[in-house]
Amino acid sequence: MMRVGLTGGIGSGKSTVAAFFEDLGIPVYNSDAKAKALMAEDKTLQKEIIGLLGEEAFTEGLPNREYIASQVFPDPERLGALNALVHPAVRKDFDRWAGEQQTPYVIQEAAILFETGGYRNMDHTILVTAPEQERIRRVMQRDGAAEAAVRVRMERQWDDARKAALADFVVHNLTLPHTRQQVEQLHRQLLKLSYSAGPGDC
Repeated sequence: MMRVGLTGGIGSGKSTVAAFFEDLGIPVYNSDAKAKALMAEDKTLQKEIIGLLGEEAFTEGLPNREYIASQVFPDPERLGALNALVHPAVRKDFDRWAGEQQTPYVIQEAAILFETGGYRNMDHTILVTAPEQERIRRVMQRDGAAEAAVRVRMERQWDDARKAALADFVVHNLTLPHTRQQVEQLHRQLLKLSYSAGPGDC
């Protein structure tokens, strides 16, 4: 089973690209959504997070997202410590999920695939890009956020040039028809790669 990592900066449209792959019958694991679910479901992970951030991190067994954000985003060390708890749990769950799939390859969608080193666990990686101003416009429209707030969020992620140097493939997401065309072409390439890989290579 070939594993493909899919990532992109905020507003790049990686979820749109993921949806196009799903349209082609390829299962997609959304790491960000699953991380939130695991924080609500995994009791061991909850205990570890409480040990890091205190009892206030959960309310009636559910993550207190506002409190957690207030504790980690101003403090890079605490954010790193939280990620060090959550990401291994996500990786374990992804491995379980991938083992259940019956397709030539699967995709793991993750916002900070390169920043966390998660790309090293993938056979191939895809980076979704878009012009900075377009990304800002999309996020402002989607989240109702001010431009300054969007820029702060962007600064927490690596820039596209740094990620592109590590990516195997790049999808330029400007217009939906062109993006879909790129995904279809990439799908054909990935199928060829998955069929040419031996059992020990995946």
